[in-house]
Order: sequence, then structure tokens, then C-alpha cells
Amino acid sequence: MVKVLKHGREESLRREDDAKVQTIVADIIRDIEDRGDAAVREYTAKFDKYEGNTLRLTQADIDACYQELTQENLDDIAFAQAQVRNFAQIQRDSMLDVEQETLPGVILGHKHLPMNAVGCYVPGGKYPLVASAHMSVVTAKVAGVKRVIACSPPFNGRPSPAVVVAMDMAGADEIYCMGGIQAIAAMAVGTETIAGVDMIVGPGNAFVAEAKRQLFGRVGIDLFAGPTETLVIADDTVDGELCAADLLGQAEHGTNSPAILLTNSEKLAHDTLAEVERQLTILPTADIAGAAWAEYGQVIVCDSYQEMVEVADEIASEHVQVMTQDPDYFLHNMTNYGALFLGEKTNVSYGDKVIGTNHTLPTRKAARYTGGLWVGKFIKTCTYQRVLTEEASVHVGEYCSRLCAIEGFMGHKEQADIRVRRYKKNA
Repeated sequence: MVKVLKHGREESLRREDDAKVQTIVADIIRDIEDRGDAAVREYTAKFDKYEGNTLRLTQADIDACYQELTQENLDDIAFAQAQVRNFAQIQRDSMLDVEQETLPGVILGHKHLPMNAVGCYVPGGKYPLVASAHMSVVTAKVAGVKRVIACSPPFNGRPSPAVVVAMDMAGADEIYCMGGIQAIAAMAVGTETIAGVDMIVGPGNAFVAEAKRQLFGRVGIDLFAGPTETLVIADDTVDGELCAADLLGQAEHGTNSPAILLTNSEKLAHDTLAEVERQLTILPTADIAGAAWAEYGQVIVCDSYQEMVEVADEIASEHVQVMTQDPDYFLHNMTNYGALFLGEKTNVSYGDKVIGTNHTLPTRKAARYTGGLWVGKFIKTCTYQRVLTEEASVHVGEYCSRLCAIEGFMGHKEQADIRVRRYKKNA
């Protein structure tokens, strides 16, 4: 039986918040469509307190950012990007073009074609999220995208040196210092100085997520992203201190970030609750993590692994940290999650920052129908067909004609019939 020891914020209250965001986003997108660069500059000054000479960084601007980092900073960014690039290349190599003769004289195939232009959003208002540059720009470049532009808001009133360097090292072709709704809209619809893109990727706050949602269709997006989520699945093989650290480590993303403990040990549940309170007295980001835990933290106790899987699949969390005696049970049985972190020796932070898997993942139960950002998201799988012989065209055409007649598509039927008439006499 499932027992909930701590509840999170009611879903109805979240929907009220969403409705307010939708109106704001729609108005700003419309304004940027109408006024282009001028509107982008106004919103950047208003929301980001940034009034640089140009939103697009020059090579001199980028070089100046390099000068502000230590060699260790540069080496660490390079290491992280190497891991992301390596795994993305492994994924790309698994995607093969195919061509097969499926009937005598009938050739079917598909090609994997990278998109021509992609916009990568790198959050940076609250924290300069260097890692998001690796996840989006590096992966797009491995996919073969020709033009990759990257946007990130200013941090403390100016471009974040570490974020700019990471975007440049990752291979961004254009780098802009702008954030929020205006960055997403500018990349999607284009302005006088910013050419629009085919797809926008990257995480962000509620306004960024809503802008992507409203612009989906005009451009592609990676996924509909909400606040960072974490689910810790644990049993009595681990302790409350470790569970609390993993919960708060993700709760610090934002005051609306859900963090959930799912366990079959009531003792661990109570120990974790106590540890969360203790760690909040010493965690430097306790103001954010504490608010998230108070509003969105949950503790759920189940009777068995099977019940834990059922509850976990219903939650469909973005990140799932599994610390149990048999973590493979969850690997083999869970179906709804953004990414799994198996065993106490790994954790969500490794995935967020450096280990090589992508950290842009589905939230708000989207894991029921999609995985996260990966090299394949930047690639279109496009089919083609070729009929080599008259006999093959007649063979397929006769079936096609009869099937078109069933549907009443007489123009379609004639496309088949004209070939049957021409080729059958020779077949």
C-alpha cells in the first residue's frame, strides 16, 4: 500500500501559474514579430538589465571571455565536452542509412539528414549553466547541423565568461547575449539581424518553456520542458544523508523544482526528512532548495519494488536516482523516465555536468512519450523509393489502384492506372 508522508503543491495551483505565463509570453512574441530587433533590445534591457552595444558577441568579446578563465577552467570545460561529444558520436554512429529491395524491382530507403539551422538556449539568469552549452551545441554539431546559434542571458549584468567560452568551444557559429522569451522568439521568427532557425533546443524557466510551446510548429523544439524534477528511489541499503543530498542537489535549481523520495523503508523516509532539515541549515543555496522542498517535496513509502516501479512510472520523473540493493530491477522494469542514475556511486549531478549523457530531459510526465535531447533530435529521417522495372510498377500499381478505389481517391487511382496501362502491355 502506498503511504504519502509528505505532499507537494496541488496541480490546480500549478495550472493557475501556467495561465498567467501564457498571456505574457503571447504578448511578447507578437511584439517581437512586429518590431524585431527594437523589441528584443527593449526586453533584454527590461528583464536582463543588459544594454550592450550589440546582442551578438564579436570575436573580440569572445576572446575577452577566455582571458577571464583559468587554464583549469578551460581544461574542465574541454573534458566535459569531450565526454558529451564522444557519447553523441556513439549515438550518431548507431543511426544508419538503409536501402533495401523489398520486392523485385522495388527499392526503399531512408537517409538521416541533419537540420540546417538550430538555435540553442543556454539558461543563465539564476546560475550560469555552462553545462547546457555542451548538451545542445556539441550535440548539434556532432549531428552535422550547419549553422548553430547560441543564446544565453547576461549574468550579473554582462555575458557570463564561462558560458560564452563553453558555447564557443562547443562550436557555436553565432553567440548572442540575450535570454528569456525574447531570445526564443528572436531565434524562431527572426529579426532584421538574426536569421531564424529550424529548431530550438535547451532548458529554461517557465517563460522559456512557454515560448517554445507557443512557437512549436513554426519551428521544431526538443521537448516541452518544465522545472527540474528528481525522483530518488531508495531502500535501506543507503542512508538518509545520501538521499537528502540527492534531493536538495536538484531542488536548488528553482523554487518550483519537485524532489521526491520513493522508498520501501519507512525508517529511511523519516531519516531523510530529518536530514533534509539539517542540510538546509548549512546548504549555501538553501533559500531556493528549501522553498522547493517545502512546496514541491514529497516522501512516498511503498511495500515492494513492484509497487515502487508502478508509482515511479506514474510520476514519470525527469531524473531518477536509484539506490537499492538491486538497481537493475528498475532498469529492466521502469518505462517512464528521462534518465536513470543507477547505484549510489553515480548521481544526477554527474549527468547534469560531465559524464556524457545529455541533461536536457522530459519533465511534467512527458517521459511517457519521449526521451531527452540526443543527437537524433537534430536529424530528420527521410524516406525515398525507386521502382526499377515496368513489371514492378505494374505489380504495385494494380494493388494501389484497387486500394484507391476503396477510398474514393480517383485522382490517386489514375496515377496508378496510367502506369499499369503503359507498362502492362510490355510486361
